[in-house]
Formats: sequence, structure tokens, C-alpha cells
Amino acid sequence: MTTSPAGPRLLGPAEVRALAAELDLRPTKQRGQNFVIDANTVRRIVRESGVTADDVVVEVGPGLGSLTLALLEVAGRVIAIEVDPLLAERLPATIAAYAPGQVDRFDVVLADAMRVESVPGPAPTALVANLPYNVSVPVLIHLLTLLPSLERGLVMVQAEVADRLAAGPGSKTYGVPSVKAAWFADVRRAGSIGRNVFWPAPNVDSGLVAWTRREPPQTTASRQEVFAVVDAAFAQRRKQVRAALRGLAGSADIATAALEHAGVDPTARGEVLTVEDFARIAEGLAAQDVPPSVEEVVQRPSRDPDPA
Repeated sequence: MTTSPAGPRLLGPAEVRALAAELDLRPTKQRGQNFVIDANTVRRIVRESGVTADDVVVEVGPGLGSLTLALLEVAGRVIAIEVDPLLAERLPATIAAYAPGQVDRFDVVLADAMRVESVPGPAPTALVANLPYNVSVPVLIHLLTLLPSLERGLVMVQAEVADRLAAGPGSKTYGVPSVKAAWFADVRRAGSIGRNVFWPAPNVDSGLVAWTRREPPQTTASRQEVFAVVDAAFAQRRKQVRAALRGLAGSADIATAALEHAGVDPTARGEVLTVEDFARIAEGLAAQDVPPSVEEVVQRPSRDPDPA
């Protein structure tokens, strides 16, 4: 599996299980620990990501190092964010053993990816990760917000979440994750991954999502204000947007005035609106002296699956 004399060796099923046994590791569903045991799969992920030697890559949840080693075959530098102290402590030794020529191009950060506040070294340009399924959307949104230097990426998530992230307006799977991801990037489905490449095998299918950074909509509203409108619009997705925004606006009349200001049909539903529409609605609310409040939306949890 070695690509060159100094190139990384990749982990297979025997190596993954041996490392887990050494650590007395029992993968937990709580942390979404399903380790990739197939070298062809991690190489495919790296290939689809488009990462080159010019990239500084952020990886989330490196686990035992399967994808990390494949990234080090290609990327200029890899910064791995790992929440499990046991795995974070063992990873440098794995890199030293399997990729001795790349040790100086690797860092591991012991942190929760949803709360990490910075990463060491040069500004990262790409995000490539097998994201824990239970927190995949908030992790992705947090890192896109935190690291504006990220230009592109590829993440593996639960298949249904992949569909939602890549969905466009009017789709049955379009919702909060779709709109929030679209604020930052152009997003597309990049393939599917079978269950048998993981240990232990998950009980759901996996999908690849690729994205390329783009400028957010031109708006006088803040990202937080726009996202508050998005959360409210999908909290009860079957309602017309006029009714869905009534609580946020203070009344149906104010919501209607804000929508008319934005040029949005008050009888439309959130699932047909673009991220640009939501930005104009946030501006419309501000024009009615009703700045969207994140706190108000948080008190009424979204019913949209996998809200960000």
C-alpha cells in the first residue's frame, strides 16, 4: 500500500483492530465511533476532496488514523481535532509508525470540534472528515464560521444528512441544514459509502458531501439574524411563512409586512425559499423595528430533522 519509500502505510482491518485492542477501546455510539477499515475508501475520500500538496487540511474525529494517513499521502499539512483523550494521545505514535516521513506535517488538537476556538499553524484551506453522525451538521457549521480560510471540503455523514445538506429549495429534504450550509458554500452530493467499510458497521448508510466556499448573500442583516429567521421558518415547516414567523415578528401583521418588504409571498412555505430570500426577510424584520432574536427561536425548538 506504500506509495513511495517515505509514503504512509494505510490501516486495514487487522491494523485497526490491533490498535483498538492495544487501547482496550470499545467504540461508543455516543461519540459516533465507526472506524474506516478499508484503504480504498479513505483514498477515494481524499481523491474526491481535491486536496493537493498546497493544502492545510483540518480533519475532525481522526479516531485511529485511517483517513489521517491517507490525507498525509497528499496534503501539505493535516490538523486533526479529536475529542477522545485516549485516541488523541495515541495518534502521534501511529503517524510516526505508519508515516515517519510526514510526522512534521501533522498536528493533533484535543478538543470538541463544536467548541474549538482555534487551530495551530498556518490557516487551513480544506476540511476533510468522517464526521460523527450525531453532531455532523453543527460541527460543519461551526468550523465554516470559525475558519473563513477554508476554501473547500468533503465530509462523510449519514446518508440522509448528506441529502439535506445538498438539497435545493423545493426539495422534500430541504431544510435548516440546507440553508445554513448554502450561506457559506455551494454544496453537492459526492457519492455514497457502504456500511461494510466500517468497524463496527453502522446501522445507517453514509454519504459524501463536497462543498466550495462562496461569499454569503449581500445583506445588511447579520448571519445570526438570518439564521434566526431560518430556524423559525422551519420550526413548523407545514405552516405558511407568515404564520411561522409570527412569534419572531411579534404578530402576523408585522411578519406579513416584513415579507412584503422582502418581496416574498407571505403564503409561501420555508421549503421553497432560498438563502437570499431568508436574508431579505431578516432585513424586512429589521425595517419593522423587529430585529430577529436568536433567543426567541431557541425557546421554540425546530422540528426540522437535524437542525443546525
